[in-house]
Amino acid sequence: MKTRRFFSVFFAVVLMLSILSIPASAIDAPDVQAKAALLVDEKTGAIVYAKNEHQEMYPASLTKVMTALLVLRAVDAGQLSLNQEITVTATAMEGLAEDGSTAEIKAGEIMSVENLLYCMLVVSANEACNILGEKIAGSVSGFVDMMNATAKELGCENTHFMNPHGLHDDQHYSTAWDLYLITKAAMEYPTFMTICDTASITVPATNLSEERVLRNTNYLISGRSKDYLNPDAHGIKTGSHSQAGHCLISSARRGSLSFICVVLGTERVKLEDGVTWWTYSFGETNRLYDWAFSNFTYQTILEESDVAGEAPVSLSHEDHVTLRPSESVEILVPRDLDMESIERVITLDNDPVEAPITEGDKLGELSVQIDGQEYAKVELLAFTDVEASRLLVLWRDVKVFCSKTSVQIAAGVVGVLIALFAIWKVFFSKRRYRYGKSVSSGRSGYRGRKGR
Repeated sequence: MKTRRFFSVFFAVVLMLSILSIPASAIDAPDVQAKAALLVDEKTGAIVYAKNEHQEMYPASLTKVMTALLVLRAVDAGQLSLNQEITVTATAMEGLAEDGSTAEIKAGEIMSVENLLYCMLVVSANEACNILGEKIAGSVSGFVDMMNATAKELGCENTHFMNPHGLHDDQHYSTAWDLYLITKAAMEYPTFMTICDTASITVPATNLSEERVLRNTNYLISGRSKDYLNPDAHGIKTGSHSQAGHCLISSARRGSLSFICVVLGTERVKLEDGVTWWTYSFGETNRLYDWAFSNFTYQTILEESDVAGEAPVSLSHEDHVTLRPSESVEILVPRDLDMESIERVITLDNDPVEAPITEGDKLGELSVQIDGQEYAKVELLAFTDVEASRLLVLWRDVKVFCSKTSVQIAAGVVGVLIALFAIWKVFFSKRRYRYGKSVSSGRSGYRGRKGR
């Protein structure tokens, strides 16, 4: 599992996708009946719809996604195993509301980690959260500390947990965006989605209970109400209490498209017939999915083998090198988007690029922009090798050497010494000349007296 997660992270880094939102278009976004909502393209991370996505709200049992994430991390680290059996302690059953969601697990009962996860994620059993949290951290409070630390690690800026199950506390809050980040991390584990996508399951009998039949609280997948059943939906978690309203995190796939949806703070109302209840968390989620699947599509901007541009080259007889993207560039766009509005902006690491260059060297980045806003970014690599000219490299090295401060100071000192020597030489030569001339003149002017 560690290998799988490594490659998923590596692939994301290589692509360097940094899509923040989809391009503007003539598509009318639905008016979602929720206090906060977020719809994100699972493949690219593009925000398709957002409403109050950073507003702090009570997450109710959506909290259990974080609890499940930490349990699966513990399994991945070898601290637990899915088939490991846990004996429920009395302390794990403390502080739970009598009318809260439960699987009727009792103190002293022995259950496997996997079955506790099914109880927690399928029927939202609050006691399963405490049991697993206490087993991992030694205490429920210690586990809550782990939850908050993990939230920060994932980049959650507006989240604070007070318990592992989501029962109301004024200081227990999160946002649609933060819950998306937590869910995205949990979805890296296949076990998480397998459990969350289970409509119903029979948990074997234990030492204190007969077998349990668990039916998912998520009506999008459980079939408990045909009004909400969605064949495209997969998981993930429901949550509700009087302060939080009705909340839902889910995912859906249709064809090549896949989305993650978070809806917070919706109502459950009785319809005009006075009998039927309508839960907006399910209804509005389905409406968002229908809108997204009908109005958006992927567009491939560049294939890995495409020529993405050229970069000027120095220190070579070649004046340029051809560039290609490190990976194919694909973005989510409205179906009615004018593709001519998509711009490709190249930024080089160095301009010009110095030879030698090896095929595959990273030379820059390409940004996909629409109306000046960036929607994707990918590394640009050299398409071919470019050899360097030895003469040009030598000349470059000479110039670099001569440009060093120490060399320039030494050259200046040598120059001054040469100048001083030249001055001294000229001055000394003049003195010798004058001295020689005066002696020579004296000798030639003395003739002596003639003898008689």
